[in-house]
Amino acid sequence: MSPLLAEIPYWGESLLRVLGGLVAVLLPAGTIVYVFLFKMMSFMQSRLGPMEAGPYGSMQLFAEVGKWLQKEDIVPERADARIFKMAPIIVLLSTFLLVVVVPFGPDALFTDLETGIFYALAVSSVSVLGILIAGWSSANKYSLLGGLRAAGQLIAYELPMVLAVMGVVIQAGTMNLQKIVVAQNSGSMFGIDAVGHPYLISQFVGFVIFMIAIQAELTQAPFDMPIAESELVSGYMTEYSGFRFLIFFIGEFATAGVFAMIASVLFLGGWGVPFSWFGWTSIDEVDNWMNFAGPLIMFTKMMLIVFIIMWIRFSYPRLREDQLQRFAWKGLIPVALANIMVTSILKVVF
Repeated sequence: MSPLLAEIPYWGESLLRVLGGLVAVLLPAGTIVYVFLFKMMSFMQSRLGPMEAGPYGSMQLFAEVGKWLQKEDIVPERADARIFKMAPIIVLLSTFLLVVVVPFGPDALFTDLETGIFYALAVSSVSVLGILIAGWSSANKYSLLGGLRAAGQLIAYELPMVLAVMGVVIQAGTMNLQKIVVAQNSGSMFGIDAVGHPYLISQFVGFVIFMIAIQAELTQAPFDMPIAESELVSGYMTEYSGFRFLIFFIGEFATAGVFAMIASVLFLGGWGVPFSWFGWTSIDEVDNWMNFAGPLIMFTKMMLIVFIIMWIRFSYPRLREDQLQRFAWKGLIPVALANIMVTSILKVVF
């Protein structure tokens, strides 16, 4: 048990974990929407974005949530109402399950699974079921096409994502996310430990593949064929309104934040800074204040990665379905396999 929770009863631990999970998912989602969707995209298009609700438009997000909560929740006449209502909850639930294994500090974590990255990659696939259910249960041809496109795309890009992570697992020698953080911050490159050993450098190819796969998993442009407005009228979300559409919207940006956290853990050292800065040699020597500074460091790295995701989203045109599939199967997967081979050889030699 974490020393921070040692004096707290089990029901208190459970409550803290639930509240922590809500903060870890919803706070990044709201920040991403305001900073990138409302402001960054506006600046890229030479406009200001929302300015009226709160200082500099900072309360616009609350106004949007209030608006969607007031809208009527419509279920199409021919839809399968029970699973139609269930679909957005499944998509958002997968995000909450995903954040469970992300470490935010030496003791600030929900759970410390030895197979943490394996669990994360498995749970991230659950959202595909929610999207397929949404597309099929809507009794709408646009929704069904969007759901099928999404399923094909997510399956195609999950494989390069898994293969990209394999390079990090081979190099760190563990699937435990906390140990991957420690390996990067306590390591050294060519005998120099001033910056530790962030896998962004030695696994740069894997990082690029992982980022492309994240873009596709989030169905963000240029991989947004499943919700192509000009063709499918928002795809699998076409028939959704009110609160259920809001859940899909929150799920999209919350998942972007959680995937960015996982990317920062795998390639940027997660919550840590190089241990040599403070004379630490192992995680047991890390000071307690890192449990408070760690989440801030993680949040900063997450925002940097989400900036890259949104920059790509706002800059590139949509790929055709055949181009999208060809890029995954004939481009990313062979490169990812080559990266694994090179990493394995270097691991054995050095």
